[in-house]
Amino acid sequence: MTAAAARPRRAAPLGGFRAVAAVVAAAAFPGALYGLPLLGVSANRLAIGEPVLAGTGFGPAILLAAALGAGASLLLGLSRRRRFAACAAGLAALGLLLLLAGLGQGAANVLASRPPAARAALALGAWLALGGTGAVLALALRRAATPVPGLAALAVLASAIAATGAAGLLDALSLAVEFRTRREGLLGALGEHLALSCGAVALAAILVVALRLFRGARGAADLLASGIQVVPAVALLGALVALFSGLLKAAPGLREAGLSALGTAPALIAVAAYLMLPLQRGLDAAWRAPDRDTLDAARGLGLSPGQIVLRVRLPVGAPALIGGLRVACVQAIGLATLGALVGAGGLGRLVFDGMAQFAPDLILLGAIPIVALSLLAEMLLSALAGSLQP
Repeated sequence: MTAAAARPRRAAPLGGFRAVAAVVAAAAFPGALYGLPLLGVSANRLAIGEPVLAGTGFGPAILLAAALGAGASLLLGLSRRRRFAACAAGLAALGLLLLLAGLGQGAANVLASRPPAARAALALGAWLALGGTGAVLALALRRAATPVPGLAALAVLASAIAATGAAGLLDALSLAVEFRTRREGLLGALGEHLALSCGAVALAAILVVALRLFRGARGAADLLASGIQVVPAVALLGALVALFSGLLKAAPGLREAGLSALGTAPALIAVAAYLMLPLQRGLDAAWRAPDRDTLDAARGLGLSPGQIVLRVRLPVGAPALIGGLRVACVQAIGLATLGALVGAGGLGRLVFDGMAQFAPDLILLGAIPIVALSLLAEMLLSALAGSLQP
């Protein structure tokens, strides 16, 4: 009787903490939107902006966004039921859309009486509200535990944001101005980034599978895959550039074959080297996934070693294999950013150009797609791994 009465008392502090956290998170939305500057208006893209608060021509969209963000936080914190999480996700998604529209409207109103070169950049309050709304949306979708509908909801939200931008509601924001100026360059950099990332994953996968086929090389492969992780990426890129330069001096004919000390080749090899460890761990886990009884039963049915791999090991170990691939893909998208340092292009070129010019909007123009690609790869492969779980 005493033990039974003690259990609810142990659970009460955790529930009380969630309630307090939910109330604090709900209060943070109006606090960020109405207590901190939402925009920084400057004479040009490089100048320091003057803070603009929510009371200056933003319209009711900001108020609605604050209410929706607060409501989503309360729903998510006060109840752990899936349907409440789904409702919180809907409120957060709508709040995010209204917040972007309100910021665009406020920027247009503020810039109406200023010179054409003036810029309106997002300030601290806007970033905190956007980040908080995105975090609530991600937590709500995760708690709802519906991967496929969650991805569909995110696709609808992305389409709605794209439609909002196409309608011109975001045109006054400095990030949108930077996008219009560099649209073609951004699309080209995106293609280069995807090509480098996918190529590195493919190269690393080929190396891992090939090394596993040769039993004598497994120890060296483990040492290489683990040891490369302690080498800084920039140092590895520099070493590869020096190595390629030496090879080209020793064999000038390689230059005629298209090999260069700068460009895609050193970046591709460097990124692939870092991806070997997660792919190798995923392959090892997938290989060990079937238990001994299952393998003995497969041999008893007369399956050959190749058939056991295709019909037993791969189907049973597919979630672990995809888990390793998920880590490798996310890591590849991030590491490919450094390829711009050796002339491999990609979105990192925009990031480093923005740093050189001290242009925050240009940095964000390259960084936001990198984050979006990483999150997309994470969600897609996580959903695929979850669907293959027995």
